[in-house]
Amino acid sequence: MLWYVLAVVGALFLLSLILPVTRRVWAFTLFTWKYIGLWLLDVTRLRLVWFKLTGKGDKYRRLGRPVLLRKFCEDMGPTFIKFGQIIASSAGLFPDAYVKEFAKVLDRVRPFPFPEVQKILQEDLGPERAARLTKIVEKPLASASIAQVHTAELDDGTQVVFKVQRPGIDKRCAADMKIMRFMARVLSKLKRDAELANPVGVIDDFTATLSEELDFRKEAANLSRFNEIMKELGHGNIHAPVPHDGLVTKRVLVMTRFSGVRVDQYDEIARRGINGEEKLVAGLRAWFQCVVFYGFFHGDVHAGNLMLLDDGDIGFLDFGIVGRFDDGQRFLVTDYMIAFSSGNYKRLAEVIVEMGGTLSQQKLDMDAFIKDLGETYSPLLKLSFAEVNYADFLPGIQRTATKHRVRMPKEFILITKQLLYFDRYAKALAPKLNVFTDPRLIFSMMADIQKVRAQFGADGKPKAKASA
Repeated sequence: MLWYVLAVVGALFLLSLILPVTRRVWAFTLFTWKYIGLWLLDVTRLRLVWFKLTGKGDKYRRLGRPVLLRKFCEDMGPTFIKFGQIIASSAGLFPDAYVKEFAKVLDRVRPFPFPEVQKILQEDLGPERAARLTKIVEKPLASASIAQVHTAELDDGTQVVFKVQRPGIDKRCAADMKIMRFMARVLSKLKRDAELANPVGVIDDFTATLSEELDFRKEAANLSRFNEIMKELGHGNIHAPVPHDGLVTKRVLVMTRFSGVRVDQYDEIARRGINGEEKLVAGLRAWFQCVVFYGFFHGDVHAGNLMLLDDGDIGFLDFGIVGRFDDGQRFLVTDYMIAFSSGNYKRLAEVIVEMGGTLSQQKLDMDAFIKDLGETYSPLLKLSFAEVNYADFLPGIQRTATKHRVRMPKEFILITKQLLYFDRYAKALAPKLNVFTDPRLIFSMMADIQKVRAQFGADGKPKAKASA
């Protein structure tokens, strides 16, 4: 009987190591205990004693929670590293200590071997199409949590880059997201006011975004859509890489190669004599027009994804993350922009509540909410980009929302996050610029908003198109 029980237990254990979700649960559990143990050794000073006994006392550093969480994510692999990268690029949305610590995972993702790259190319493209890629550089141009990028030429001499997904990343991500969602549900039950941050919603959004990123056919469609929009808007000098027909699959994306400088390479921009402020204004307006006219916009405009090209054009890269608004949301976005830029904090409060909602049965003190919103938002209308600290601004918005038990709309958080990126570039390229008062932007943006408003009736619903 004992042997039978042991055999069943052993079989179940082996099965748990084979199945993706249970295998990841084991990894999650083991790494969790590993870092709990390290934390205990640190708070009891036993870790310090060990460093001194081994003659490494000068190398000892306290293991704070940001460090422990960053190391935990690195051990858990690509999905958790991806989440850490979101934290690193979201100053103001997460505590500063975590943002700074997770910046270490932005460029520390180890590339996978080149034979795996060749294998995926053969499997997804087939021998004939894969043969179109020549002069492939084995060393990756970039290595990220989901994929890595290589440079190559097509058989006709066209310079291209191609993204290749990490082997087995889809199954691992699916298992990891189930674990993350479970932890988010636990957190929402245990932590006071956690529902305001909506941890389950954050993970669900992360899951949806990650699912899109794991299908390069969707990214190729996003690239093409952006280029169509720029053409329709008349922005002939702003574009995204063009995906090559027949060389796009779920795991492989071949596209034109851009040559230029990243928007944060300030010294090189100055050396080339490029008018950085002019380029920034043009890029920001094009991005804004995508939001209000099409409800489609680049949702990750960090420095690596915005380039000033050698031919004088502006290039937006990496459309794995995009924001989308339906017609009703587009209308509210224009309401938000009008209320904000005119200092109408009463309407601003109404829009925020309409899109985000409240999490309290008690009646919202609208007058107090309006007053606090004014104190939080008003610096953006008075100060230049160089004077505004968005890292303080976003926590201020969240504190105001928490105080009044209002959930900030995730759509506006995504928009504000992109403004964070533009803020960083503006402080170096256009320190006196204020996007909400600069006449080049404010008049054009207001004209754009009025065009959008003309598409809607007084009830905020799209007007019916007249029949021919």
